Amino acid sequence: MKGVRIGCAMTGSFCTFEKAFEAWRALGETGAELVPIMSENAYTLNTRFYSAEDSRRIFREIAGREILTGIEQVEPFGPKKMVDMTIVSPCTGNTLSKIANGIVDTPVAMAVKSTLRNHRPVLLAVSTNDGLGIGARNLGALMAMRGIYFVPFGQDDPIKKPQSLVAHFDRLVDAARAALNGEQLQPLLI
Repeated sequence: MKGVRIGCAMTGSFCTFEKAFEAWRALGETGAELVPIMSENAYTLNTRFYSAEDSRRIFREIAGREILTGIEQVEPFGPKKMVDMTIVSPCTGNTLSKIANGIVDTPVAMAVKSTLRNHRPVLLAVSTNDGLGIGARNLGALMAMRGIYFVPFGQDDPIKKPQSLVAHFDRLVDAARAALNGEQLQPLLI
């Protein structure tokens, strides 16, 4: 994927940050140019998993550049065709809802909108506790949307969290390659 410029967006599914960071590292090792983006929560909140400062430091080190955190910073992705694709990993149920309903009030949602504007692929690595609950309608709407692809996903704990879905982050690089070719990596449901 040498030379491919990828918008790499993170939203606040903090329990999956470690796996997401591993996936971003693997993507960077392909030679892709990473443009890091974080939602406000991902950028500012301290959690039991990572401090905000540590999350930012790790993501900056992986991408080799400063993190974009404002709508105005990612809006040019559309008119200036600044990325070849955008990946949201992890992608929370909240962000899935915003994308499915055309709400563009965060830098991540704007990056997705701006990428789709140019008929370039968007890849989503789902991480949501309500993916098989009320969030299922947003997931279904996005699955039917042109230009939207998914990192294969499944239930992370069907007994204790039967509505929860999480991406198989180790499949992100393969899913990105497929999306760049206009294909959904299969099997989608694992």
